[in-house]
Amino acid sequence: MSKRAHDPAAGPSQRQLRVAEEVRHALAGVFTRGEFRDPALVGVHITVTEVRASPDLKHMTAFISALGRDVTAEEFAALRRAHAYIRGEVVRAVRLRSAPEIHFQPDEALDYAMKMNELLNRPEVKRDTQG
Repeated sequence: MSKRAHDPAAGPSQRQLRVAEEVRHALAGVFTRGEFRDPALVGVHITVTEVRASPDLKHMTAFISALGRDVTAEEFAALRRAHAYIRGEVVRAVRLRSAPEIHFQPDEALDYAMKMNELLNRPEVKRDTQG
């Protein structure tokens, strides 16, 4: 076996990255078409910012956001209800041995970046970083 199989700190494999990106594109297509029956998802614009694959490719974590706002608890509940439909659409678009479980998480990267920017722009921090 390769070192990567024994060392989770080595990061995702090329295969994990490739499959995750294919799943991200498939999910983006599902959300773009917006063919949901659930009223909580009708007209909601969801962006898939990143997908991370487990080493066995059986679990995918999709980081999502709504355009310009956070995804609401009601919308996350609706995504869980639509899980079978979404999973089926992903399986049709991405050829895998088994259909992965898709877990949705809010994308907090923008919030984190804004918080870091705010911290770096504080006078006491600017003073320390500018020497």
